[in-house]
Amino acid sequence: MNNDSQVKRSLFGIGNYLVYFLSSALIVTVSTSLIYQAQPQDTDQLRRRAILTLIAILALALVMTLLNGLWRRYTIGRPVKAILHATEQLTKGDFDVRIEPFHGFESINELDAIISNFNIMAAELGSVEALQSDFIANISHELKTPLAVIQNYSTMLQDSKLDAETRQIYTKKIIASTQKFSVLITNMMKLNKLENQLIIPKRDNFLLNEQLAAVLVEFEGLWEGKGIDIDVDMPDLRITSDRALLALVWNNLIANAIKFSQQGDKITVSLTPSAANRVTVTIQDTGAGMSDTVQQHIFDKFYQGDKAHAAKGNGLGLALVSRVVKMLAGQIEVTSQLGVGSTFKVTLPVK
Repeated sequence: MNNDSQVKRSLFGIGNYLVYFLSSALIVTVSTSLIYQAQPQDTDQLRRRAILTLIAILALALVMTLLNGLWRRYTIGRPVKAILHATEQLTKGDFDVRIEPFHGFESINELDAIISNFNIMAAELGSVEALQSDFIANISHELKTPLAVIQNYSTMLQDSKLDAETRQIYTKKIIASTQKFSVLITNMMKLNKLENQLIIPKRDNFLLNEQLAAVLVEFEGLWEGKGIDIDVDMPDLRITSDRALLALVWNNLIANAIKFSQQGDKITVSLTPSAANRVTVTIQDTGAGMSDTVQQHIFDKFYQGDKAHAAKGNGLGLALVSRVVKMLAGQIEVTSQLGVGSTFKVTLPVK
């Protein structure tokens, strides 16, 4: 919000200047009236009036100075001290600190606007701190899980009495955990590079429909194995964008659609050119769907709304998708209904 629109009663408004003007005019008027009364009869009388006028000027100036000092202490000093104290608390890591506004909505001045913005900033910093704490907790958990599996099965493999079939099962468990660990580290590195803008998108020119088709073919074994119907509507469309980054987007979205679909469900992938040299890719499934709460956090790092499928992912895929789409000057939106299915729409510039 623009600060000017927040301020209802400015500290530098015409009313404050009018007070100073009238005060100055009062001093001048009183002083003039003391001097220009009936003309004095002699020099001594004139001198006395001049001294009296000087005393009156000094007294009135002192009164106005005291009144101005009290006004400044009340209207400026109190808020400034409160802001200074709050900023000191904030620098010490207290993100719960807030400053109560000093005026009502109709009397908000510049300092009240600063206080309002400070409270918003403190709340945002508190959210970032909470997210950072959650991130550390989540990444610790995500790293420890595959490592614990590897350690446990490695220990059990040391048993010389194990038969060959059991050894093979344990070995597959270890391989699966190492693969999950590798994917997690890779995604974390990609996400870190994206968030720190260390990746510069390339400008590859390619057929978007061919790329989508290639990704679907890669997952053919999965959707055929689950008995999922695939429907495509992808006319030829050439796009100039980063081929590798877009492949990451389609891989994650299609993998999620397959993961949350069951036998007999349907996945539809469509490509629709739109106005202003943009194209929309829609990936729709009739799978498990999501609640409104899950949809609000679906692009957050490590968020996994469906705990039943948590073991199959690490909560970084859609966070990566969101950041890639944003980097490529696109938009992503999701609509979903629990038990009905989900629809992801990615809109990208063609050039």
